Amino acid sequence: MAAVPKSITRLIDLLKRLPGIGPRSAERLTYHLLRMQKEDVLQLADALIAIKEEVKTCRECYNFADTELCPICSDTSRTHLQIMVVEEPLDVTALEKTMRFKGVYHVLGGVIDPIAGIGTDEIRINELVERIKKARLNDSSGDLEVIIATNPSTEGEMTAVIIRKILRKEFGEELNITRIARGLPVGGDVDYADPITLMRSLEGRTKY
Repeated sequence: MAAVPKSITRLIDLLKRLPGIGPRSAERLTYHLLRMQKEDVLQLADALIAIKEEVKTCRECYNFADTELCPICSDTSRTHLQIMVVEEPLDVTALEKTMRFKGVYHVLGGVIDPIAGIGTDEIRINELVERIKKARLNDSSGDLEVIIATNPSTEGEMTAVIIRKILRKEFGEELNITRIARGLPVGGDVDYADPITLMRSLEGRTKY
């Protein structure tokens, strides 16, 4: 790209670092930005700076927030006796779109991955234990439920199993621990499904 200005090649190289953006997509985005009005580009730049300077993690669930507590944790209409454990803030966004869950979340910040050197201390399992202890103090009904909603990947399943073992050791069988069901997608064939999907579809089966 010798004939291309350095500022253009620099932006293309930076955009290529984003997930799902290959060289061609990075080029298209760069040249699209060049065609945009300067005011629109400056607004985009301001928004990028703002998310780094203004966005923090919720002190309760570790989701992204611009205040000490995220809107979910501060919502008095939601029950704190249902804690759904997810891998990343993006999972919270996806689950909230269903508009079915009325509890709160706990964002682990990743999954256990021994190959990558990520163990139990590198994700927020200890924080989860402390949060459950706190919730149990306010639970006179015994209805506290911990819902494990990690992804059905090898690392996600390993993380779910380890979390369950830790919670059982800490709180015993009286703590209600559940795992979200993983069924076959609409239009999916059983013979094309992977073993984990089939296992979850059986575990989550209902009376028919």
